[in-house]
Amino acid sequence: MEPTAPITQDVMTIPRKAPEGPQNIVGLTREGLRDALIAIGTPEKQARMRVGQIWQWLYHWGVRDFDAMTNLAKGYRALLAEHFVIAIPEVVSRQVSADGTRKYLVRIAGGHEVEVVYIPEEDRGTLCISSQVGCTLTCSFCHTGTQKLVRNLTAAEIVGQVMMARDDLGEWPEPGVGTGEAGPRLLSNIVLMGMGEPLYNFENVRDAMKIVMDGEGIALSRRRMTLSTSGVVPEIARAAEEIGCMLAVSFHATTDEVRDKLVPINKRWNIETLLNELREYPRLSNSERITFEYVMLKGVNDSDADARRLVKLIAGIPAKINLIPFNEWPGAPYERSDWSRIEAFADIVYKAGYASPIRTPRGEDIMAACGQLKSATERARKSRAQIEAETRTG
Repeated sequence: MEPTAPITQDVMTIPRKAPEGPQNIVGLTREGLRDALIAIGTPEKQARMRVGQIWQWLYHWGVRDFDAMTNLAKGYRALLAEHFVIAIPEVVSRQVSADGTRKYLVRIAGGHEVEVVYIPEEDRGTLCISSQVGCTLTCSFCHTGTQKLVRNLTAAEIVGQVMMARDDLGEWPEPGVGTGEAGPRLLSNIVLMGMGEPLYNFENVRDAMKIVMDGEGIALSRRRMTLSTSGVVPEIARAAEEIGCMLAVSFHATTDEVRDKLVPINKRWNIETLLNELREYPRLSNSERITFEYVMLKGVNDSDADARRLVKLIAGIPAKINLIPFNEWPGAPYERSDWSRIEAFADIVYKAGYASPIRTPRGEDIMAACGQLKSATERARKSRAQIEAETRTG
């Protein structure tokens, strides 16, 4: 473990200084909102109550206009409108797959764009959100990884993706109706598996997730939130203690030689180092188990020997293995494993005592499947030869 250098990349977060004009209150923690209200003249004795009122309007009712916050005095509403705005990312385009998956291209400050995906299923609706514009990890099988990191998303931009999706789904409660009274939620689960490495943007991700999990707002429990990391080892224990949500790990290989190529962060924190840290996560976070994500690449990591090594490596860790058929994209240097090979791999894992679901590819026709996200403004295609060369030298 390398203890000296800071892990999060907050220097990449824009804005780098306090914005001019009204402040966006989306994304502020309760403490941050309280401080902001006091700064505009709210008496300290009233500030906590005002935070609770505004919080419910924002995150339970989905209100975007201070004037609609009718339990606040008109003069106070005008004061809020003078100093604050309620702003979320702008939807640039919305595509709907034949299987019902929705992919949104949303624009954030600076004109940058990220992609967000909603996946409807019989018993749940999962929203896949992004934490960075682009990604610094350059995983060779991932389309997002061919787009260089532009910047971290702010807490407002992360929470705003959830709010935007609830807008599109029409899922804000009607006045007088509790969240649980309107029937099953269309958006019931959130996965931080979109663009970027969440643990390289720790503070913004943590604050956004705390807002989403807050019981007086969007109110999704921590067990309905999954953070996916490629293995930023020094931040894993911190995520357990400060966020406490479910954890997924982009594992994808059973030897350091192969993982170094597929997930280059492995060169910094190898498989043994990562697994040693993961063994503590369920205890620290009170989570039931860790999900190991494993993309199936033909002739690369899909052999019976790989399956046997995998179950040996994770022995003792409460876990399930998500097997992900590779979702191809233009210029990809890999192919999807044959279905019979995926099933044989899954059978070995299952017989070793681990759940090994094969993830059904969703939204492939709109490039919304796992590993395919890439903002339209950065969608210049690299050739297969370029990517293969970067994989060899990276």
